[in-house]
Amino acid sequence: MGFEVDTAFVQPIEHRPKLTILEAGGIPLIDLSVLNSQNSDDPEALSGLITEIEAACQDWGFFQVINHGVSSELRRRIETAQKKFFHLALEEKHKVRRDMVNPLGYYDSENTKNVRDWKEVFDFIIQDETVIPSLGETENQELQVLRNRWPDYPPEFRQACSEYARAVKKLAFKLVELISLSLGLPEKRLNDFFKDNTGFIRLNHYPPCPSPHLALGVGRHKDGGALTVLAQDDVGGLEVKRKTDGEWIRVKPIPDAYIINVGDIIQVWSNEKYESPEHRVVVNSERERFSIPFFLNPAHYLRVKPLEELVDEQNPPKYSEYNWGEFFKSRKNSNFKKLGVENLQISHFKITQQ
Repeated sequence: MGFEVDTAFVQPIEHRPKLTILEAGGIPLIDLSVLNSQNSDDPEALSGLITEIEAACQDWGFFQVINHGVSSELRRRIETAQKKFFHLALEEKHKVRRDMVNPLGYYDSENTKNVRDWKEVFDFIIQDETVIPSLGETENQELQVLRNRWPDYPPEFRQACSEYARAVKKLAFKLVELISLSLGLPEKRLNDFFKDNTGFIRLNHYPPCPSPHLALGVGRHKDGGALTVLAQDDVGGLEVKRKTDGEWIRVKPIPDAYIINVGDIIQVWSNEKYESPEHRVVVNSERERFSIPFFLNPAHYLRVKPLEELVDEQNPPKYSEYNWGEFFKSRKNSNFKKLGVENLQISHFKITQQ
């Protein structure tokens, strides 16, 4: 790839990894086997699971799940295809390179002017077509239809990605329903928000970094969508900021587990009962790392605001409503150029209580 550490893009000192990082540090591990067993209708077993989900979302906003129903065979297939694609010549990968017209496909730090992250990426949507507000400077609220760009090589790439997407989407909806129950809401209260979802999957490749003390795989951030379901390999490198003391905690890889984190939208829907956690990815000088996050996002036309069942006089709304499509557009546009303003955050919609 020809990556070089550009000292102009060196992260401020507080963004760099500390010399000592706590391993695991109490990150919840939740067994979802009750959902895939004969005990799925057992109120007591389900109640225990919901209590675990509630505690994990409230205390961390971050947890791992096992016995989740996504087959190991599907995961191995997409991981194999992922490695084959990223090991292709750069010229071949650039045939499916993203641009301002279609933000799907391949990119790396060499063809994105303001990217500070040490990685290369391939993005694809989880359904055949997705409608979003047009990117770039457009008048009114024009819409565009996104379609996936698939490489010719490896030949099994498209099928592996498509089948995996269906399985992980099913898992994501199970988790959304558990989160809804944990908030005291009906199981499917949140499902309709994702009817025309803008969710997508990102294949990440972090090459070995010659100066890991100067770069991050991904800088500290919070996820703007609803829920993230992440598969990471055995190299590790993902770190989450613990709410209780601000320490960075390394998320220890567990074979076949998925890492789940609450996004900004659930933080707003729950009126801050649950909080989107800050996290980052560190790189190393010896081994490459692969990961696959699935970002579950709602329809572009959805207006996000605290759910009416969760607000009252004692607990008034903490956020004014905003349009997800415009929020999503702002984030995507910032990938291609410096906008001259702070990247849009949910904090911009925070209501100051009198």
